[in-house]
Amino acid sequence: MNFRTLLTTTAALAMMATAAHAEIKIGASLPLTGGFSIAGAKNKQGYELCVKMLNERGGINGQKVELVLSDNRSDPATAINQYERFINVDKVDAVFGTFSSKLTFPVANILAKYGYVHPIPAGGALRIYTQGHKNLFYFQPDAAEYVGRSLKGLIEDLVPEGERPKTAAVVSADDFFANAIEAGLLGQKVMNPADGSEVADLAPGYLADAGIKTVYTEKWPEEGFNDWLTLANSIKRSDAELIIALTASAEEAVQLTRALKTVKATPKMVYYSQGTQSEFYEGTKSASDGILMHTAWHPAAPFKGLLEGKEFTNADFVKAFTDEYGEAPDEDAAIPFAVCQGIEQAIEGAGSTDNAAMGKWLSERTPENPVRTILGRFAWDDKGLPLNKPFLVAQWNDGELQFVYPTGEFPEVSKMTYPKGGF
Repeated sequence: MNFRTLLTTTAALAMMATAAHAEIKIGASLPLTGGFSIAGAKNKQGYELCVKMLNERGGINGQKVELVLSDNRSDPATAINQYERFINVDKVDAVFGTFSSKLTFPVANILAKYGYVHPIPAGGALRIYTQGHKNLFYFQPDAAEYVGRSLKGLIEDLVPEGERPKTAAVVSADDFFANAIEAGLLGQKVMNPADGSEVADLAPGYLADAGIKTVYTEKWPEEGFNDWLTLANSIKRSDAELIIALTASAEEAVQLTRALKTVKATPKMVYYSQGTQSEFYEGTKSASDGILMHTAWHPAAPFKGLLEGKEFTNADFVKAFTDEYGEAPDEDAAIPFAVCQGIEQAIEGAGSTDNAAMGKWLSERTPENPVRTILGRFAWDDKGLPLNKPFLVAQWNDGELQFVYPTGEFPEVSKMTYPKGGF
């Protein structure tokens, strides 16, 4: 064997060895510290569990998966820089999305710039999906502006007409996601911050459409607010029969609930944008009874997803998560697990980690031929919002987060407690 033949053979063997040990690198920037850290830590658990289970089953298309995680400290600029680094320095093949509309909105611009598929676990503000970006795929039921549709449906379907709340107090954090839900409830216009153009006119709003008069509104600053007792007293003085609290975090929901209990508020119905987390119950205990909240996931939902091409049910996920972490999951862990399932199916469906091919495969999903996850089936419109997926509504009762609406969705539905009465 001459030197040239030996060199060629050695190079070929090296390439074969590299291919045999090649990994699929996936980057995810999460808020592990700062204001979104509770949800960020659970997002991390969901991503890590999914990657671990994929690797135990041989990886994706025979390749192991390496998860590259960074803490963005709940800061948009840091999140932007980290996704830039994932792409330009770490050379990741794909990405998982971050938590919150506040972080997702600017990150969407970066991922669009580089042509990456952007699977979004938590970023429901409609403005994210009206920027003209391709390859956005939201792994929750709908945009935040449309959350009120589920509340309106619940009231009309589950509460007799003569007993429905007639007045509402709507209080919210000055937060990207909270503002989006508020816009739908109150019938506001949604504007594009880039050019001032109108994205949507949501008049008259879900509350007015349900015959409910808004008698009190208040917005608190995104950071540093602590005057919960004053806010609770103002809500109580409004005599609103329905209290809607759009908080930026579960901790804010805890503080407001404690304050409402202190002032002895007695509404008919209470609806929160946050509170499915176990930390919320631990911080509120019996005061949580009767509080409703929308959710993308519930442990009792009989969803049937796929993992490595084989059926992997929601019940399988609950067991695997509990075995791995010693506690039951909530939606902040379930949603990123579903994102991971979606990217796995996209890579397998496209036959590669080429993001253009992955995006094409995902965009071609239909309700009859969807991505299958522990959050159910997903197909998306041309903006990246899911097709035909209603929000679930859950309610805390006696320390249990019960699925109460829509009643025809699953057999595991519980009867809604109404009226709530005191805290």
